[in-house]
Formats: sequence, C-alpha cells, structure tokens
Amino acid sequence: MGNKKLGTLIKYKNESDLVKACLNQKRDAQEQLYRTFADKMFAICKAYAKDRDEACEFLQLGFIKVFNKLENYSFKGSLEGWIRRVIVTTALQELRKSKTYHMNIDEMHDIQEVEQNEEIQKIPFQKVVEYVNELPKKAGLILKLYAIEGFSHKEIAEELSISVSTSKSQLNYARKLLNLKVSDQNG
Repeated sequence: MGNKKLGTLIKYKNESDLVKACLNQKRDAQEQLYRTFADKMFAICKAYAKDRDEACEFLQLGFIKVFNKLENYSFKGSLEGWIRRVIVTTALQELRKSKTYHMNIDEMHDIQEVEQNEEIQKIPFQKVVEYVNELPKKAGLILKLYAIEGFSHKEIAEELSISVSTSKSQLNYARKLLNLKVSDQNG
C-alpha cells in the first residue's frame, strides 16, 4: 500500500466524523472504518469459527451489517464496542443456522471474568484458554459469551434460543468443569 493510500486512511480524525462520512456513503470513510477495526474483529471471528474461511465469512457478513446498521449507532459508548457487538451477534446467528457451537479463544486476550477462583488466576493465560476450549461446546460458548463478551444471561438466551435458566445452568456447569480441570492439574 502506497503512502498516498495511507493518507486517505487517516482522513477522519474522530469517530463522529468517520461515522457521519460513512453514513453519507463516502467510500474512503468506509475503508478507514473497515481498516481500523478489521484485524480486531477478525480475531473475534476466528474465536467463533471452525476455520479461517468461516471466520472470513463472519467478518464479511458482520461488516455488511455494521454498514447497514450504522445509523443505529448512538455515539454512546465506543464505536469499537458497538462494532464488536454487531460482529459477535452476526457470528452467533450464523452458528445458530449451522447448529455448530464451536468457539476457540486463542486470539482473545480480554477476558473480563472467567471465574473468581484464585487457582485460575495463578494459571498462565494460555493454559486457561486451553482449558476453556476443552469444555463441552454449549457450556463453553455460554462461558465465553458471558465472560469475554459481557453478555447478560437474557442476551445469551435470546442469541442462542435457549431459556435464561439454561444459560445460567450451563455457565455454572462450565465453571464447575473449569474448576475441576484446574484442581486436577494443580492438585
């Protein structure tokens, strides 16, 4: 990519101007928005996808939705957070269609809460990732949605077409399995 091209990518200095330009169908603004967030969003897509091709599909479908729904962005909270939510929701919709709840969190580094267990906090991040990826699919997916994405049980239930109580019980089940795995490995 030449320097001239890079210059167009930083044309919009703040998110408000960038979003407004995207809403006005300015191609350079749309490119800047995509390039600004594509790598992070691709890492998220890879976490949900079974392979790289599926991750690319999630990313493409997600950004189509981002551009189609951009008028719904209310400038409350970060633009990145809003885009992430659209991307995750898109991936979940696609997973629901295919009935595969596979999620791999190798690329995720911002776990908000996995468990308050002190033993887990002492384990290297990569090992926790390994343990979480070994959980049963649905329980692991719910743990990741709750702990990584910050979804509420109501939101998880809506996205996965399950009840709130199922979401809660699967989260507890995932935590219990994770704690057992940690205890077995460290005890």
